Amino acid sequence: MSARVSRAWAILALPVISIVLSVIVGSLVIIFSQWLVSGELQPGLAFDAYSSLVSGSIGSERAIVSTLNNTAPLLLGGLAVGLGFKAGLFNIGVQGQFLMGALGSVIVGVQLRESPPIIAIPISLIAGMIFGAVWGFIPGFLKAVSGAHEVVTTIMLNFVAIAILAAAVSGPLNVVGSASPTTLPVGNASLPVIIGRNGTIALIYAPIMAVLYGFLLFRTTRGFEIRIAGASPDAARYAGMSPRHLIIWTMAVSGMLGGMAGATDLLGQTHSMATSYATTVGFDSIAVALLGRTSPLGIVLAALLFGAMNTGASAMQIQAGVPADLVGVLQATILFFLVVSPVIKRIFRLKGAKTGLEDSATTFTATYGGEATIR
Repeated sequence: MSARVSRAWAILALPVISIVLSVIVGSLVIIFSQWLVSGELQPGLAFDAYSSLVSGSIGSERAIVSTLNNTAPLLLGGLAVGLGFKAGLFNIGVQGQFLMGALGSVIVGVQLRESPPIIAIPISLIAGMIFGAVWGFIPGFLKAVSGAHEVVTTIMLNFVAIAILAAAVSGPLNVVGSASPTTLPVGNASLPVIIGRNGTIALIYAPIMAVLYGFLLFRTTRGFEIRIAGASPDAARYAGMSPRHLIIWTMAVSGMLGGMAGATDLLGQTHSMATSYATTVGFDSIAVALLGRTSPLGIVLAALLFGAMNTGASAMQIQAGVPADLVGVLQATILFFLVVSPVIKRIFRLKGAKTGLEDSATTFTATYGGEATIR
């Protein structure tokens, strides 16, 4: 029993400490920002803010459904980042893959808006997945062929995706006579509501994708190859594997998951697209994957946490008077403490604690600008 507890603590220590530290930092931000405005210290304001945040995210059936709705895209995005990490690839382009997935789904969804839902929904969702897969394939191909590092190419492709989306919405997809560039609603391609007022079918297929993610990594030959390539590209090559093909395949599938997240957001929540269509899901997904240690269950729990934060933000602002932007501060500090985990391990003397990314980090530092992963 003690051995199991030790292993569990080694897995959970850094995520739990990161969350606790971020809450403390958030409390200090709340207290001192209020002091700067009013000249009075109100320590209880932090408690009120967090209470409102919790009640706004899980305090009612409607809040819970909204939290689950916000969780679904984050979960899919976290799986996209996590799959790349397992292969030693840093897919920072989930934001662009998310946007391209949303664009692909709205293009097809608008065309099928009057078709039967049983046809319009899956085709629109698949279109988003294909657009995301193509956007993930590009940096994977560039890395396999030329050695261009995926961190650089995916970041640049994020900006390209934003520009393509704006050009498409203000151009061929724009509704003639609209006050501002916008597309038609997707109509019958909208995801069906299965629970509450807005709980869509994404609440079912997003967790299923997490199960498939775990099955792929730990129950298939391709998953074994991905994990070996992420831990040691040279060992993978000597074992007869093809790191080139693994890079391209993994980035394409990672992009597919990112595109699925974008299609889920558009078909399930917004139903149309404007040039200002923007979300931080792609960037939040990086923190979700890190906090979840790239494991299926961990990513699910991390996505639930971030989804709850996003849902409860408005209630916190209304009830406690604390700006909803505090949620961004909390999420950013969680990511910060995860990144500086070696420092935290030293301060708290967590010798056995693991970040879950040691192998990926080693691969990244050993192959940045090198050839080890592509020979």
